[in-house]
This record gives sequence, structure tokens and C-alpha cells, in this order.
Amino acid sequence: MTTLAEHVIMAGADNRPPLLEKTMYNSWQNRMLLYIKGKGYGRMMLNSIEHGPLVYGIIEVDGVTRTKTYEELTDAEKLQDDYDVSATNIILQRL
Repeated sequence: MTTLAEHVIMAGADNRPPLLEKTMYNSWQNRMLLYIKGKGYGRMMLNSIEHGPLVYGIIEVDGVTRTKTYEELTDAEKLQDDYDVSATNIILQRL
């Protein structure tokens, strides 16, 4: 017999991330990884989850050391930063 929590976890897995049921963490983790892999640029999001988000570099401007702004990132870094945010949002929506 399935519980209400199990029905909620199984419902809507194609169009939204799976809901976390604490007693079923391993199943949720696997389903979440599959869900993210199925998204556009899922590999970039998984990279963010496994290795942490992009760390903005440090630059020196007029003798002052500071962190780069988003506008100063390369196109590849901007893309990675955008997918870091997407991965974080997907996970937080279903905790």
C-alpha cells in the first residue's frame, strides 16, 4: 500500500522536480538527479551541484582588489553562473 507522500513524490515528476520525503531521501536524490539531467544544460547544473557554484574571480582596478561583477565575467562564466542559480532554484523548490 502506498502512502500519500509516495503518491505526491510520483505525481508530476515530468514537469516539476520531485518532492522531498525525508524517509525516502535516496529515492528522491536519484529522481532529482534524473530530473536535472533531463533539463536543458542539465550537465552544467549537475556540475554546479557536485562541485559548487562558480566562484567569481578577483581583479585589481586602480590599485584596489575586488571581486569581479557579473558584467565582467566571460560568456562561459555567465552561462555557468546562470545555471548555478537554476540548479539551486530547482532543489530549493522541492525541499
